[in-house]
Amino acid sequence: MSNRATSPLQSLVTDEAIDCAREVLDIEAQAVAALKAHIGAEFRRAVEIVFNCRARVVVCGIGKSGHIARKVASTLASTGTPAFFVHAAEASHGDLGMITADDVFIALSNSGESAELLLIVPLIKRRGAKLIALTGNPASSLGTQADVCLYAGAAKEACPLNLAPTASTTAALALGDALAVALMKARGFSDRDFANSHPGGKLGVSLALVSDAMRTGERLPHVHEAVSVAQAVAEMSRSRMGITAVLDDSGNVVGIFTDGDLRRAIGRISDFEGTPISAMMTRNPHTIEPQRLAVEALQLMESHKINELLVVDSAGRLLGALNMHDLFRAKVI
Repeated sequence: MSNRATSPLQSLVTDEAIDCAREVLDIEAQAVAALKAHIGAEFRRAVEIVFNCRARVVVCGIGKSGHIARKVASTLASTGTPAFFVHAAEASHGDLGMITADDVFIALSNSGESAELLLIVPLIKRRGAKLIALTGNPASSLGTQADVCLYAGAAKEACPLNLAPTASTTAALALGDALAVALMKARGFSDRDFANSHPGGKLGVSLALVSDAMRTGERLPHVHEAVSVAQAVAEMSRSRMGITAVLDDSGNVVGIFTDGDLRRAIGRISDFEGTPISAMMTRNPHTIEPQRLAVEALQLMESHKINELLVVDSAGRLLGALNMHDLFRAKVI
């Protein structure tokens, strides 16, 4: 391994790179911050149009704007607004057939003069679809033909030549996020809705619900409060869960009987057939509702040093049960 010291030239390059990076971040941050002055009636109208859309949102662009358009479509789709991306060039070669009169068409172009977009804009308008433009030039051909035009430009690019799309694409991306989040709030989109559209990967695991991991049906151990301890032990053995819920006549949870309770009962009673489970169960057990996050169930178990939880509805009726092994299987742990 070489131990040669960094040359003065290398140090100079490194220092210049750091200064350049900081300048780029400043320029792009200023471009995003400047957009706030343009958020007003037009933005509200754009939210209303998309919110009332009866079909889907089609997001379109080409070049760097196309990459941003693809991400905007993805963000809209994952936050409650059905959306997909169409490449501007492909649209004029058949993909235009994906677009209907009930759709909303969002076009991204910094200049507002992208030939591929302008070629299909009249066809979009003719179909009756609403057109929203995100552009750095509201006076452009695209901006003036749009039903709503949102400014998404930058005073200058972060590129030292002021040519490569940098600050302008960052601004367009930020405005797309602002539109998606405003719609998300307007729809009342919840973490549960988010979990339903993100079932895979680490994010999906973190948003898994108790209902996704809990045991139900034949796998759910439960007995009536009038049965004997012996019958409760038989139910525990059948389910192989190490617990059984104890219910009243209405199906409400009144207690839980666990392996630990059984070990303690061995030293206290001799007649397992004649002793009712209500005398040996743990009353008012910890419970959780099915719409809660599975990670919340884990936190509850850890905080109370327990390995099982009963799942109930708002009235206290038994719906399911889960233990640490169920959370392992769901990859919550």
